Amino acid sequence: MNEQICFGRVDVDNLIHAFSQVKESTSVQQVLLSACLSCDGCLSEDEGQRISQQNLEEINHVLALNKKCDTSKHKILVVSVCLQSLPFFAIKFQLDVPAAAKKLCGFLKSVGVHYVFETTVAASFSILESQREFVQRYRRKHHDSNAMPMFTSSCPGWIRYAERVLGSLVTPHICTARSPQQIMGSLVKDFFARQQKLTPDQIFHVVVAPCFDKKLEAVREEFYNSILETRDVDCVLTSGEILHLMEQSKVAVEEVDSAPLDHVFGETTDPGMTRHEGCGSEGFLEHIFKHAAKELFGLDVQEIVYKTLRNRDFQEVALERDGETLLQFAAVYGFRNIQTLVHRMKKGKVPYQLVEVLSCPGGCLSGRGQAEGEGGRPDRTLVQQMEEHYSSLPVRLPDTNPEVQRLYQDWLDGHDSPHAQQCLHTQYKNHTQPSSQILNSDIQW
Repeated sequence: MNEQICFGRVDVDNLIHAFSQVKESTSVQQVLLSACLSCDGCLSEDEGQRISQQNLEEINHVLALNKKCDTSKHKILVVSVCLQSLPFFAIKFQLDVPAAAKKLCGFLKSVGVHYVFETTVAASFSILESQREFVQRYRRKHHDSNAMPMFTSSCPGWIRYAERVLGSLVTPHICTARSPQQIMGSLVKDFFARQQKLTPDQIFHVVVAPCFDKKLEAVREEFYNSILETRDVDCVLTSGEILHLMEQSKVAVEEVDSAPLDHVFGETTDPGMTRHEGCGSEGFLEHIFKHAAKELFGLDVQEIVYKTLRNRDFQEVALERDGETLLQFAAVYGFRNIQTLVHRMKKGKVPYQLVEVLSCPGGCLSGRGQAEGEGGRPDRTLVQQMEEHYSSLPVRLPDTNPEVQRLYQDWLDGHDSPHAQQCLHTQYKNHTQPSSQILNSDIQW
């Protein structure tokens, strides 16, 4: 690659200048909400205002306040980076994923960020809770018509579409486990805040994510603390937005001091970066499939074989024994395939017990916040490179992660506690908006 990304150690004044430059440089490359699955004319004026505040200027505002002497207004700035964003930075920095993560961490800390986390631990919680819920739903399927199929809940574009367009046909079937982003929000604003002897409103929590739909998820009402006037995730920035900021600092990547990612327990040991099963996303289908096979039928599944149906973004897997199909799951990515799935569901022709649904074709690595090429289409070469980088990370099962098990006890008071239910789960409902309260679907970010 001939591309060179320049960024490095800058002070707050230079950062403020960089923010203004970013705003100017990106003004002609705005992303339309109509380009995202979740829009479809369903954004209220209040939501539009809250989303418009999720930009680089918000971090600029926090850093500027932290620079002043009035310590009562200072905030601890925490950034959580989605694992699916790191391959993007690895390619841009021409490094492997762990090295790129340390460079990114070093840059963020050089501009005033206090802590930088990676979200795999939150994804582990989301997977484990989804596994448990699937088994519970399966066991009550004969007396609960909404138990099966179960739809995954990690993709905010899909959730928005289900709530605003599909309604009661789908919403009772959505898994209640929070997405990795929002579990990370709970972890930072609850457990980590208490560890640091802070209140949630004293922390400004930023998530770096591969897609714009994550901004919509962050402003959901259930993730807002009205008493302290703070959100679990205060701001979502895409990988591309962070890269624009880096490019403006004009310091070579080699000049940036690498820094290890932080640990929610405060320990400095680096256990190494791992991923979950699945290509480009968190692998909910594969983890739930193997867990259900063992828990429900006593079968150990070592390798999952996908059967491609309409295209590579509509695949299914089946668990069979003695000629009988015990489980049948599907992975459905992209709006066209989702429409096909919904059409079949309306006709009562969905044979699946679980469907992993993602709004981006190819999964989370293809999010428009980092993979969009010319004409709004994904840059396939970039996506392929990101997939290769992502797949290079070793796989670690979430239930073998001692950090997760420790957090279940130290943070949540056990797996089935009210605190675990509050921090790890939510509910999805039907939402209809009067046409007079809907903004034009071409509102710009």
